[in-house]
This record gives sequence, structure tokens and C-alpha cells, in this order.
Amino acid sequence: MHNNKHQPPPMTLPYTSNATATTTTSKDNTKPTLYIILFTAIFSLLFILSLPSTTSSRALIATRPDSALFPNRPISQTGISSAPTPPSIAYFISGSSGDAARILRLLFASYHPKNHYLLHLDLSATQTERDRLAITVQTVPIFKAAKNVDVIGKSDYAYPRGPSSISSTLHGASILLRLASNWDWFISLNAGDYPLATQDDLLHILSYLPKDFNFVNHTSYIGWKESKRLKPIIVDTGLYLLEKEEIFYATQKRELPNAFRLFTGSSFTMLTRSFVESCILGTNNLPRTLLMYFANMLYSHANYFPTILCNSDRFKNTVINHDLQYVAFNKTFSKKPPPMKPEEFDAMIQSGAAFAAQFQFNSPVLDRIDQEILKRGPGEVVPGGWCLGEGNDTCSVWGDADILRPGPGAKRLEKRMVKLLSDDKYLSQQCVDE
Repeated sequence: MHNNKHQPPPMTLPYTSNATATTTTSKDNTKPTLYIILFTAIFSLLFILSLPSTTSSRALIATRPDSALFPNRPISQTGISSAPTPPSIAYFISGSSGDAARILRLLFASYHPKNHYLLHLDLSATQTERDRLAITVQTVPIFKAAKNVDVIGKSDYAYPRGPSSISSTLHGASILLRLASNWDWFISLNAGDYPLATQDDLLHILSYLPKDFNFVNHTSYIGWKESKRLKPIIVDTGLYLLEKEEIFYATQKRELPNAFRLFTGSSFTMLTRSFVESCILGTNNLPRTLLMYFANMLYSHANYFPTILCNSDRFKNTVINHDLQYVAFNKTFSKKPPPMKPEEFDAMIQSGAAFAAQFQFNSPVLDRIDQEILKRGPGEVVPGGWCLGEGNDTCSVWGDADILRPGPGAKRLEKRMVKLLSDDKYLSQQCVDE
């Protein structure tokens, strides 16, 4: 347990595409058309990943964070620490046109000075929205003091149904690798997600875990997805067009690969820095091979990371078969998670998940989470061990960011982790070929 011993020191646009257009080709030009489609999509995906990006919320001349948050600590004479040093999480938070307010609320709800945050409004948002988001970030005192929140200036589209979502996620991860050298896990959130525990709760639990655990839902059971998602060939126009267009289908289908085994899961993951570096820097050819394979597949984001992890000798033993996210229950098949309902609140909290999806704009469930779980007011960050102020505005005075003050959420997370890491469950669900 970390104890603070210091006294003083509306506009919504669904983030999914809603229709597809089908192209047909004549028999005599089928193969040339298919080759053009594949080449265009793959080249566009690799080109986007190679683009440099500017961030509009950080000054060109880097300055050090506030010393109250990150003091110089004397070396312990005994060499024994009472608690492990808290880890750091890199967050990539994305949204579309009209999502700036949702992104800011999610940022406040998941904020901690030790973490790093990269905000992304895709190309459907105007540059004015993007600039206002960056300006708003610059006006928040704790963000300026910790210097850990940035906004992407050169954005792109990210269709959840197409491979452009992979491109956007990898692009964000590569920027976070350049911005900060000291984070341990990477989490990608969209504007409809929300935390179910404070960052003090989450960092406290993660500080006692090995930093090589990748939390990813995965299974090798393909079932109906083989014919509906894995074999169809699609082109995601978000990879190469500035205007928002729908994905479209080729008339051909392809067979499943035999050089590697496909795994499927969810698009939400919590990935280690070493794994993200492997995917971005290309130290192994597998991530790039699979990037090209998934460049023309439906919902490829849900398959990409599980397939890399479970086909990699280096990382396949690091996978925990849970993504720490709660998704609203729905018996009927849906292409996206159903909206979170108020009656699911108790089950959602008791699940021990760290995040939940899918919340509608200004859902009353969010207000209840803020009041009962996160203990934060509108427009305020979640209080933590680093907050030293008195009265209602507890985070007006800052202390050591390494001081955590975990609450009931840590107990729920601990219970979930113990269940996940029990020997029989952990090993039996790890990259098993079903």
C-alpha cells in the first residue's frame, strides 16, 4: 500500500462507418483489379505509418515537469523500498467530429501525472475542433505542470471496421514512444470508453505485476468469422483518401493462411512497451508480414495484436486472456458494443474491469461513475495521492506523483487479477489452438 506522508509538499458522430458499397468487376479484368486493390491498400498503410506527426499541445522547446510532482529522491541507505515504484501508462485517446468534449471528460477521468496522454481527433473533425482541444489542454494547470498531454496535429481516419484503425493505433503508439521513454503499458481508448477505477487503483495493482504481461482477449476459434470477416477482401478508403468514404468489397475471397495461425479477440488491449516497440520498430518481420495480410480484412484491429502475440516465440508466453474491459451484455449479434444501460451499473463495477464500453454522450451512467467510483467533480481530474490541497479543490496543490492512494477499486482489480493469474486458468487459456 502506498501512503502519502507529505503534508504540504454537442455534437456527436458515431465512431463507426454505417454502410458499405460493393464493387463488381468483369471476368476479364478480375485479377488485375484485385492486385491494384491489394497494392494500393498495403502501400497506403505502410506510407501512413512512416509519416511524421506534429503535436499541437507541446512547446517546441521542451521543459522539465514541475519538481513538486517529480522530486529528486535520495538513494535509500538500506536499498529496501517499502513499495515498488508505480509504473506508467501511455494512453492514446481517439474520437471523431464532435467528440472533443467526450475526449476531455475521458482524459480528466483517467488522468495521472505519471502517465502520458496523446489525444486524436480524426479527419472528420475540423481543424478548429482540433485547435480548440489543444488550447483547452494548455489551460489546465496540472497538464501544464506535468507536461504529459499532447494533441495530434496531423490526424487520419480510423474506421473500426477496416485496417485504418490499426494504422491509427500504431501511429499513435509510435508518437508516444518518441514523446516519452519511461512508460510501461500502452492502452488505446475511444471517446465511448470510460474508467471503472482510479488511476491510483490501477497503477497500484500494476506495480506488483511483471511488466511483460500483455492483456489481450484472444481465441483461435474462428467459427462464423471465417466466411464473414476473414475471407472477404475489402478496401478501407481511410488509408488513402482525405474525404470520408465507406469501405468497399472486392468480389473475390481468399483462403486462410497456413504460414501462421489466426487469432481473434477484441480491439481493446493493454500492451507492454517491449511488444509495442517490436511492432513499430520492426525488430522481427512477423508484425510487418501480418500488417500486410490484415491490410484488406474486416475488423482487422481485433485480430492483429492477438495473432502477432500468439505466433511469436518471444511474446506468446506473456499473454493474459483478458483485456480488463467490461462490455455491455447483449444476447443478439451486434457489429459494435451496445450502449451501456443504467441497470448494468452494479454488474459492471463488480466485474473488476478497469474500463468499460460503450457509453453514449453524457450518459447518466458516467455521472454515477464520477460520483461514486472516481470521486471527481465536473471538469476536474480524479484526486490521487499526488493531490495535497485542502477542501473541495484537493488537486490545487501538488505532491510526489509516485505516492498512490488506492481505494476500493484496487480491491476489485486485485480480485480480478488473482483469478486471471491462477496457475490453471492462466496457462490453460494462453494462446491455445482450439
